[in-house]
Amino acid sequence: MKSRKIYNRISALRKERGISRRDLAEKIGVNFQTVGYLEREEYSPSLDLAFRICDFFDLPVDFIFSTEQMKPMSMEIMDLKGGNNG
Repeated sequence: MKSRKIYNRISALRKERGISRRDLAEKIGVNFQTVGYLEREEYSPSLDLAFRICDFFDLPVDFIFSTEQMKPMSMEIMDLKGGNNG
């Protein structure tokens, strides 16, 4: 069975919080190059690594990872606020 592509928001979250790839890698226990592979979606994290990333950002798995292309975070926030009522 072919594995599914895993999309993520790691880059956006990292940049929003002013964290370098190297700093994030240190906090989650991987090589900084691994963070780059994850951000470019060239590598899918193990379940354990996905949970470590979620714990670091203090966000649920489905906010950071998805098997479908993700909307920009600004659109997610608008959806939570009740849509774009112009």
